[in-house]
Amino acid sequence: MHSHLCLPWYWEYDIDFVRFVEQACHEHGLTFWQITPENLLESIHALYTGEHTFDTLLDRSQGDDRFLPINNWAKQHHKRRINPPELSAWSEDKATMHLELISAGIHTPYTIILPPFLEQPVIHNLDLTPLGHQFVIKPSHGGGSAGVILGASSLDQVLRARMEFPEQKYLLQATVAPRTIHGRPAWFRVFYAAGETYPCWWHPFTHVFSIVTPSEEHRYDLSPLHDITRRIAAICRLDWFTTEIALTHENFVVVDYVNDQIDTRIQSKAVDGVPDDVMKSVARQLVKLARENR
Repeated sequence: MHSHLCLPWYWEYDIDFVRFVEQACHEHGLTFWQITPENLLESIHALYTGEHTFDTLLDRSQGDDRFLPINNWAKQHHKRRINPPELSAWSEDKATMHLELISAGIHTPYTIILPPFLEQPVIHNLDLTPLGHQFVIKPSHGGGSAGVILGASSLDQVLRARMEFPEQKYLLQATVAPRTIHGRPAWFRVFYAAGETYPCWWHPFTHVFSIVTPSEEHRYDLSPLHDITRRIAAICRLDWFTTEIALTHENFVVVDYVNDQIDTRIQSKAVDGVPDDVMKSVARQLVKLARENR
């Protein structure tokens, strides 16, 4: 048996995204193979014995090592892998991406990068003055705000924070103050999928989304959100990801660089979920990659 697109997944909240992908596959005449914990062992056996194969892998196993043999098989057999793990690991390093983005002329917050605590447990002569009275402390890896400290103000906070993830580099970033547009902060999360960009208003405290409409984009000069996101895509080379961008009184500033562990919960099911139409569009774009690869 052969499938055009294989999607391993286990997170219950991915179910709507999986449904959107399945619908898009059906619309384009592609065969779709879901692998979940319930059929994982049988599926891996089928792959490695040649009973079942696929052309394209869209992996949502998100770090569950039980699913690794599927990715390994795809790599060994030179199959198309959407967001290959080795590329994701490189692009999710915030310290690396910070340097890549500023080299490309993309505005980012003023940042001090510190070595891992395990490499340099004592930091001498650290001048925090350029960061202002309050700043952000964040580890170089991870998502979901794990280890991130907002409103930091002291050297002691920095030194203690480095011990939470001692193997990671840390970024100290100046706090970005967005302008206010029609009563809401000009803070955006932009979805990128296979060449297309989907900007959304995203409140930094409530995390509630709303789609940036064409009229809003024109009225408030928000079209650079597309260009900036595509420039980031050219740097990280991922097929789909999100990026966080704020519009200050001076310019657009990329605040959170590349996130490919996307929360696919949809707004019709969760208050802080992604607008349904955006997630449907992302699913269609990813299926388009599989269609081109069949």
